[in-house]
Amino acid sequence: MAEESSPPSDTSTGTEGLLDIQRLARWMDEHQLPGSGAPLSATAIAGGASNEIFELRRGTERLVLRRPPRNVPQGRNATMLREFRVISALRDSEVPHSRAHAWCDDTDVIGACFYIMDHVDGWTPMGRIDPPFDTDIEAKRGLGWELIDAIAQLAQVDWRAGGLEDFGKPEGFLDRQVDRWLHHLSKFKFRELPGLEEAGSWLRAHTPKSFRPGIIHGDYQFANVMFHHGAPARMAAVVDWEMSTIGDPLLDLAWVLMSWPNPEEEQASKQYFDYEGMQSRDELIERYARQTGLPVELIDYYVVLARFKMACVLEGGYARYVGGGADNPKMAAFGDVVLDMASRAAQLARSSKLPATQ
Repeated sequence: MAEESSPPSDTSTGTEGLLDIQRLARWMDEHQLPGSGAPLSATAIAGGASNEIFELRRGTERLVLRRPPRNVPQGRNATMLREFRVISALRDSEVPHSRAHAWCDDTDVIGACFYIMDHVDGWTPMGRIDPPFDTDIEAKRGLGWELIDAIAQLAQVDWRAGGLEDFGKPEGFLDRQVDRWLHHLSKFKFRELPGLEEAGSWLRAHTPKSFRPGIIHGDYQFANVMFHHGAPARMAAVVDWEMSTIGDPLLDLAWVLMSWPNPEEEQASKQYFDYEGMQSRDELIERYARQTGLPVELIDYYVVLARFKMACVLEGGYARYVGGGADNPKMAAFGDVVLDMASRAAQLARSSKLPATQ
């Protein structure tokens, strides 16, 4: 389609420097995506601190485009392809997800790699809890059950049948974790993180000898799921798959547990979710174990690892922000979260009764 024939009514809101709306419309037409030929509008959606998300409308069709931030970090374009691959592999599974449509590795189209998926009509508990879950405790507890059920389903997906044989390296996955994330941290380390070294030493000495490989989301929490509107709680989609790989599924369970307070405990400061009335950690662990058949006796190891990894990952975003390489103000809050996670990883390592395996 010639450039001068692009529909003049193509529009965008909040996409400056991130989307070339007319080039995107032509690319979508070439790939015969839903709504082809109709005027395209794109609106920025409030999303995470790592990537940019846009709602696309063409006629009656609603889609979502996901791309790296304006200043594309090294390796982030490849991450877009990984995300597309994993949600494509989930197409026939029971895991709630947004259906993938198309992937683009031509950075000339909008300035970065991107992919397009279905729009999900739902809500995310980021700083708010929608009615009736804000007042109905039993309905609210349903959010917790749904959160666990989705990763229990994910742990049972046949990743080889889904074409993900080369998506990760499950052999030696746990043995590599401490060195892998410390190496990641070394690329931008600019301050001391008290407790991190202690937690790393404990993890090396307590690494499980074996596990059953599966797809892991890698950043699984309330911030990265969407629920259908209204009670009872029903998961609409797991989103933000940028850290997914093939590894030990118990790490996703630990990611849920690492900040989840028991009912008698005070909530950590700056939590984005109000856990009042929610399940205990033991209730969540028991439900996951019953549904997956996976052993959970070593869960302390996985929670220490989750906190250790979270500290290393978020420190990267915080370092970019401090150094002026990231323009998302949300990353400013990472500084205190990193220190908290490193400290709590060491605290659990000290108090855990798990015997050493090394």
